[in-house]
Amino acid sequence: MSERLIPRSEHPRPDFMRGDYVCLNGEWLFAFDDADEGLRAGWQKPGFPLPLKIQVPFSYQTKMSGLGPDDTIHPVLWYRRAFTVPQEMAGRHVLLRFGAVDFRCDVYVNGQLAGSHKGGYTPFRFDITGLLQEGENDLCLRVEDEPDVTQPRGKQYWQRGVMGCWYTPVSGIWQTVWLESVGQAELRRVHVTPDVDAHRIDTEIVLERPPQKELTLELAVSLDGQPWKTVTATTRDRVTRVPVDMIAGRSLGPTRLWSPDSPCLYDLKVRVLDGDTEEDAVTTYFGMRKVEVRDGRVYLNNNPIYQRLILDQGYWPDSLLTPPSDEALRQDIRFTLDFGYNGARKHQKVEDPRYYYWADKMGLLVWGEVPSGYDFSEDEVANLAETLAAFIDRDFNHPCIINWVPLNESWGVPNIYSDRRQQALARMLYQLTKTLDGTRLCSVNDGWEQVETDICALHDYADTGEKIAAHFADRKTVETHACDWRPCYAKGVTPTGGEAFLVTEYGGIAFQNIGLQGEVGGMETWGYHDKVTDEDAFFARFQAVTDAVRDIPYCQGYCYTQLTDVMQEINGLLTPDRQPKINVKRFAAINVNPGDRTNQLS
Repeated sequence: MSERLIPRSEHPRPDFMRGDYVCLNGEWLFAFDDADEGLRAGWQKPGFPLPLKIQVPFSYQTKMSGLGPDDTIHPVLWYRRAFTVPQEMAGRHVLLRFGAVDFRCDVYVNGQLAGSHKGGYTPFRFDITGLLQEGENDLCLRVEDEPDVTQPRGKQYWQRGVMGCWYTPVSGIWQTVWLESVGQAELRRVHVTPDVDAHRIDTEIVLERPPQKELTLELAVSLDGQPWKTVTATTRDRVTRVPVDMIAGRSLGPTRLWSPDSPCLYDLKVRVLDGDTEEDAVTTYFGMRKVEVRDGRVYLNNNPIYQRLILDQGYWPDSLLTPPSDEALRQDIRFTLDFGYNGARKHQKVEDPRYYYWADKMGLLVWGEVPSGYDFSEDEVANLAETLAAFIDRDFNHPCIINWVPLNESWGVPNIYSDRRQQALARMLYQLTKTLDGTRLCSVNDGWEQVETDICALHDYADTGEKIAAHFADRKTVETHACDWRPCYAKGVTPTGGEAFLVTEYGGIAFQNIGLQGEVGGMETWGYHDKVTDEDAFFARFQAVTDAVRDIPYCQGYCYTQLTDVMQEINGLLTPDRQPKINVKRFAAINVNPGDRTNQLS
């Protein structure tokens, strides 16, 4: 298959790139194993004929896979394809990498187990060097994806069909598969922590295993293709921390900060050298930016910022959770900006890494949210912690991400108001976030029943400005009673007074006669409250509720629901195929509202 015909053939990780990328997307053999007989029957053995064909990286439930649409539940799946290692990887360690496979998988190379992984949203890799043979090699996956609500599912429904605001799930491979190669030393992680006030970066460079001899690390920073600063360090350790003084590069001008108005990115190439031999080299990038909460306000680069966010589910009609193309990601971000938003809350999804890349490039703030489980248990606790840690690890260098959201609306922790164990889980996730990443904010249970948090985030779908004004007239009353349905803080939790307050879901206005109508998947299409019948009615309600939120004197921003229609939920500004329902410029004029005092902060 020629490269132009391979789906999603662009490099999946612009923030962690090696030079010898080989994409393994495209046509694979495929089988359902509803009887779970594959292992006993030896389906993992090279050449075993699987009966179907599928287009990777699209799940079988999708049209773009060539097998869907299909909402049938198949708990066990098999994949197979042949591959050849290119000559330029000869004599090096060959890495097999997966963007995401939902949920558990065993990976076989030439009939031998290369490794196993659990976690439907997180990347993984195996060194398959010792399993390779000359010429063609056999790659086979066995995948399990039970309708298990202890998994971080997000918006993936756990039964057939759709329900409420939950949609058709994805199973199996749903992000890119690829090969890379390294020498004797492999870079596992390169994390860059900017220090705006000190004009420097602190890098944490982690090798896959401790080196057997002293190695040299070379860090080369550049800006717009021009060298900025190069530093070297020697190490015999697996983890090495190297500071880089950014002031020394001022022959090209002062250090430039990243913000939505000026999304400046510095490139960083890290090389691992054994004498003159390059063992590994990775290119990443970073933005010089700082995020903090002080006295109830959010600051970006020491300036207060008012956040205008939109809820973005990241679903597409023909490919579900998998973006159909790189351009589709750019298009969603362009629409978000054109509608007058400076940020997006990526809802209940660890998004494709290239979304964050384009948000970095185009200047969009992003809230990164862990997909929820729905059954409080030891398995759910472990799954949430593992997913959060892997999410932060993968996307640490993206300056667009300014806030982590471990829990949403008490999903998976339904008794958090009074259950001390569930409150302890929220505190653990907050502290885990701060341990792994002290540079960003954390909205620990977005919506209500807060525990320990930087953001006091409430959801309110009132349909009139008068109702919103009444709900939020007094902050102390709000923190004690919240809205009409759930308390703002969990029982026994006292706010510090320093949390930043935002209304992080509101609106949800649906049209009576635009986009999908009637039933979808056996469920009636819906939005919040009565559907509007024309554009003027939409704008009247939108302006009323948005002005009311902006008039809350202690509010630091809002998040409108939502960017696109998704299946039965038709309250998007765009149809599922990304056609605007309303005049974009008219919407942006109301949304940005330059005369509003709070929006002048941004």
